[in-house]
Amino acid sequence: MSSVVPSAPRTVLVTGATSGIGWETARLLAGRGDTVVVHAPDQASGDGAVARLVAAGVDILRLRLVVADFSRLDEVRAMAARVAEEYPVLDVLVNNAACVAPERHTMTADGNELSLQVNFLAAYLLTHELAGPLSARPGGRVVNVSSSAHRTASMSWSDPHRAKRYSRLAAYAQSQLALTIFAREQAPWTSVSVHPGVCDTALLPLYANAGESAAEGAERVARLCDPATELVPGAYYDGAVVAPAAPVVQEERTVRRLCKLADQLVAKSV
Repeated sequence: MSSVVPSAPRTVLVTGATSGIGWETARLLAGRGDTVVVHAPDQASGDGAVARLVAAGVDILRLRLVVADFSRLDEVRAMAARVAEEYPVLDVLVNNAACVAPERHTMTADGNELSLQVNFLAAYLLTHELAGPLSARPGGRVVNVSSSAHRTASMSWSDPHRAKRYSRLAAYAQSQLALTIFAREQAPWTSVSVHPGVCDTALLPLYANAGESAAEGAERVARLCDPATELVPGAYYDGAVVAPAAPVVQEERTVRRLCKLADQLVAKSV
């Protein structure tokens, strides 16, 4: 049985909502009565995700599809502008979109390592571009879907794209660490990060051979979107409970350093 408590309808943007935890989160929130802005990397996967949501019983009037390839920051900016124009009030942003770092070192057209951009920089840029809608009404939330893998990571400040020493696991873990640190940034809304559990999604091979269902992971994400759930600002949640994040996450100096680096990296694409 779903643990999501019905509440007043709101508007929520879920990135990476075409499959896995993102799709299940969109299903849960739309089923609760929220308007869900479903992000997809391309039109075809987005149309398919919306069709599956409707087939699962979601009212199509609760859904709005937006498309942006997160390996292109200009598309992130354009999508943010469309969302802000259509929804001047955005109650929740779920930064869920993620990719597995490729076997070989891969740079985007914006000049960033692929997983760093898709998993963190796109979320950082999107959140800042939507600052107006997120702060338009008290109670705005940003939920960063992170990972316990952040505890094994370190930020390579001098070589964030890991061009000198690339490892797909290290690159992925770094992107999750950055996303977790980002939840500590001071903002007019409440930000948190969450490890939804080891779930049977496209990222499963990084963790284990078997995992819980994506729906179970989505329950934990959806709970943090619910205004009935009181959040600890900047906290890292392991499932439903606040848990210790990597010690570096707690360092204010590190938060400032990360945001400065992110500002520099996203500015390259303007």
